[in-house]
Amino acid sequence: MPGLDRRPGTPCWIDLMTSNPVRARSFYATLFGWTFAAGGHADTGGYIVAYKDGQPVAGLVDNDGEAGLPDGWSTYLWVQDLEATVTAVPRHGGTLLSGPTDVPENGRVAKVLDPAGAPVGLWEVGGDAGFRLHGEPGAPAWHELHARHFPETLAFYRNALGWDASLLSDADEFRYATLGVGQEATAGILDATAFLHSGYPAAWQVYFQVSDTELDITQALGLGASVIDPPKDSPFGRVASLSDPTGSLFKTIEPPSRG
Repeated sequence: MPGLDRRPGTPCWIDLMTSNPVRARSFYATLFGWTFAAGGHADTGGYIVAYKDGQPVAGLVDNDGEAGLPDGWSTYLWVQDLEATVTAVPRHGGTLLSGPTDVPENGRVAKVLDPAGAPVGLWEVGGDAGFRLHGEPGAPAWHELHARHFPETLAFYRNALGWDASLLSDADEFRYATLGVGQEATAGILDATAFLHSGYPAAWQVYFQVSDTELDITQALGLGASVIDPPKDSPFGRVASLSDPTGSLFKTIEPPSRG
């Protein structure tokens, strides 16, 4: 990824809130080859930046329990004007959760709740912040919202966050929209009404690219992870869902062979 994609609403960062940072660091370091250093886009103690091949790919922050939030991955979307976006959020069915907050040298951030009930970060990026490696083994490769209330949610991302959204399918059995088209797409929204269990919240899902799905799963299980959905082939690659040793969900994707 030569530079940060600055189309409105494009994913630009991810971070993991974890109640066991030491175990999380060990897990992702072994599984994805990450290294770590203090710092990052949040001006809070204990924030750690993860690097793959020397490039920033994610953040880890200690979940001390005070916020009452479970461990889990968060996705941040790039916005050009955070103040204007935060003002637009409630007009289009969203709710401001926190911020805007200044992040020295890296811009400003806020957290909102979309109409589907999924939390998502907004980031007015400053400097060279954001992930610098994407779509490579050990780095994030795709970002996907699993949501109910699909029409209202899609309208929110279009109108509040400026998505130039393309409707990939609008059939009852599969409803899906993407930010961008084809190889230029950077994120998706899935109508998950049919398979989201009662009480299970809408949420953004992070996909990490791997070179060999089965080998990756075997290694993850040996490190204390659990398989939530076993590997299956899709037009976009071989996909699996896992839970890391502290219970945070993530997905892996092995791209189709080009040979």
